[in-house]
Amino acid sequence: MKLVLEGKAKKIFQSENKSYYIQYFKDSATAFNNKKKRDFNKKGIINNLISSDIFIYLNKNNIRTHFVKKISEREQLIKKVDIIPVEVVVRNYAAGSLVKRLAIKKGKKLKTPLIEFYFKCDELDDPFISDDHITLLNLANRDDIKKIKKVSIKINNLLIKYFRKINFILVDYKLEFGILNKKIILADEISPDSCRLWDIKTKISFDKDIFRENKGNLLKSYNEIIKRLKIEVKNV
Repeated sequence: MKLVLEGKAKKIFQSENKSYYIQYFKDSATAFNNKKKRDFNKKGIINNLISSDIFIYLNKNNIRTHFVKKISEREQLIKKVDIIPVEVVVRNYAAGSLVKRLAIKKGKKLKTPLIEFYFKCDELDDPFISDDHITLLNLANRDDIKKIKKVSIKINNLLIKYFRKINFILVDYKLEFGILNKKIILADEISPDSCRLWDIKTKISFDKDIFRENKGNLLKSYNEIIKRLKIEVKNV
C-alpha cells in the first residue's frame, strides 16, 4: 500500500479503492508537540480498539464520520476526506492549558461546554485561534464553523453518556473534522491519547496525562478502559 501521510501516532495508506484510506495505529506516545516521545508496546492496538468502539457508537447515533470498520488489530478502513486543519477542543472541566491560561481551578466543572479552536501547525506549536482567525486563514467558512460547533456539542452529549456508563468523567478532548461530498464529517481518532478521562470516584487520570506528567503506568490505565468497556481483546 502507498503511504499517504505519517503523523505522530498514526500512518495513513491509500487503499485499493481510492475513495478510502487505511488508518494504522502506531505504538508511539508524544506530548508537548512531539518534544517528549516514547513507544509503548501494543499501545496502537489498544487505541485502535477504543477508537473503533467509539466511532461505531457515534455512527449508530447519527454522527457522520470517516470510520467504516476495524480491519485488523492496528488498522481501520476509513473514508477519504479533506481534513480541515483545525483542532477542535471540547472542554467540560478545567484542566491542562485552560488552567494555565485563565487561572481556573483544575477540576472545576464548566457551566456549559467550552469549544476552542487550534491551528494544526507543528511549526507554530498548534496555536489557539478564534473563529475570525479561521476565516482569515481560509481554513473554513462561517457556515462550516457553525456546523462544527453544533455537531461537536452533539458528540459531547453522546460521549459524556458513553464514558459515564463506565465510571469516567470526560474532562476534555480533541476532535478533527473533514469535508466529504461538501459535508462536514468527523475524522481522525478518539482515544485516551486525545481525551482526558478521570475516574468518577478517585479523579485519577486514565489518559495521556499519565505519560505527560510521569504519574503511572500508561498501558495499564488504557487497558482498564478496555476492561470497563468490555471490549473483547486478544493478546494485549
